[in-house]
Amino acid sequence: MLSAALRPPVASGVLYLHGFNSGSGSPKAALMRATCAALGLPCATPQQPHRPRAALALAESLFEGLGPSPMVVGSSLGGFLATCLAERHDLPAALINPAVGPAGLVADWIGEAFVNDHTGENFRVEMAHLEELEALTPTRVTVERYLLLLGSADETLDPGDAFRFYRGARTILHPSGDHGFAVLADHLPAILAHGGHRLAHGCITRRDSDDT
Repeated sequence: MLSAALRPPVASGVLYLHGFNSGSGSPKAALMRATCAALGLPCATPQQPHRPRAALALAESLFEGLGPSPMVVGSSLGGFLATCLAERHDLPAALINPAVGPAGLVADWIGEAFVNDHTGENFRVEMAHLEELEALTPTRVTVERYLLLLGSADETLDPGDAFRFYRGARTILHPSGDHGFAVLADHLPAILAHGGHRLAHGCITRRDSDDT
């Protein structure tokens, strides 16, 4: 057991980062807001820009309202951004089916048009997305910072990639869990425990989710 001097500080707030083309109105974001409200914790679930650098800058601008030692939670591409923030600012992070090396994924989408169902925004993936992701990608991580939540049946990302990249991190592998990780409510106590908080099982209502 770590001595009190070596334990990370209890999280003073939570920043949740949604996945690619998702939104602050997604079920996961709503669950995080409800969870933090139950604990009296500050929580931010921003609607992120589709460009990675802008999304990261927005996330960093919200730290001030989350106290001196926030925790970051991110899903899919939001998990990648949460990793960038955790490494830059020495923060604990919980990652839900995180994207590893997302520049490789985006390479297949160059020129493709998307519509964000949460905002109605139309945008096209450009080479700049790939270049920004490449520039932001960390070459290594401090695994002690992380809690991984992986679905073994993720239909979008290979959970083995995250398991290898974050090897040594605390990991929950949910059998048959999909990319949307619809079982998130069951694992909220573990996420909050990673930030030093105790959340009773079942105190937050489950919400079905297929978002990222």
